[in-house]
Amino acid sequence: MSLVSAFVPIWILTALGYAACRWGLLGEAAASVLGRFVFHLAMPAALFLALSRMPLSGIAGRPLLAFGVSTAAVVGFGWVGASCLFGRRPGERPIWGMAAGYVNSANLGIPIATQVLGNVSFLAEVVLLQVLVVAPVVLVALDRHSDPAGRIRVGRIASLPVRNPVILASLLGVACSATGLRLPSTVGASLTLLSGAAVPAALVALGASMHRTAPSRAEPGELAVITALKLVAQPVIAYAAGLALHLSAPQLLAVVVCAGLPTAQNTFIFSQEYGVGEAVANRAVVVTTTLSLATLAAAAALLG
Repeated sequence: MSLVSAFVPIWILTALGYAACRWGLLGEAAASVLGRFVFHLAMPAALFLALSRMPLSGIAGRPLLAFGVSTAAVVGFGWVGASCLFGRRPGERPIWGMAAGYVNSANLGIPIATQVLGNVSFLAEVVLLQVLVVAPVVLVALDRHSDPAGRIRVGRIASLPVRNPVILASLLGVACSATGLRLPSTVGASLTLLSGAAVPAALVALGASMHRTAPSRAEPGELAVITALKLVAQPVIAYAAGLALHLSAPQLLAVVVCAGLPTAQNTFIFSQEYGVGEAVANRAVVVTTTLSLATLAAAAALLG
């Protein structure tokens, strides 16, 4: 399977969502309804299954540290840059940072890792880092800014894992993995069916939102900076961190390829759920997904 073939389904489903909304096939609320379905049902099911089946032992510390350094640097710069460079409101800044540094480790990462790296072992560790560290930080910030007074309420933050299906499903998945608990076959089969809808529904919602969201809300300069951070800065920082940590050639390739993956569609789903930064998020997903093929091919050629 070529690298191009890994991208084609994403482009097709996004285009279908846009066309269906443009032709009035799904109704005016299509993007919102699909987004909430993904956030509250399909995505939690997919995360729970993925994490419950993922062994927590044998995590490669140095490669994951190199990837984590690149993620922290890019997300942090994007978070602050949204305010300093473009005057984004505090509630929008977490989405800006996520768009710059949260990689598509699931539906696109798996075929890319299989094609370029030969396995998905390191990608599984990236999933853990993003789901258990990056996503909760972003969600806590979004939840805080959803409060009209913008207050930090300890009780509200402490209850976030119970109120937020993404965090709750992730924690339950890790607990099942750690304890070796296995679900009844009927429950597992039901969750498998539900999780299978997460990626296609998210992509259709993404395409539908592109027709609904006003283009003026996403400045070209913002998209250019996000794209540069995601597709250039993050893999370069990951490469530098990998060299500093004396990674082997295969480890360095895995870190750089995973860091060069485009913005995850979860960024758009989160932005839609909290009603902030939707235009920036959906266009960042589309632009970085379109352009990342070149950066990933270059990384594979130089380091492979």
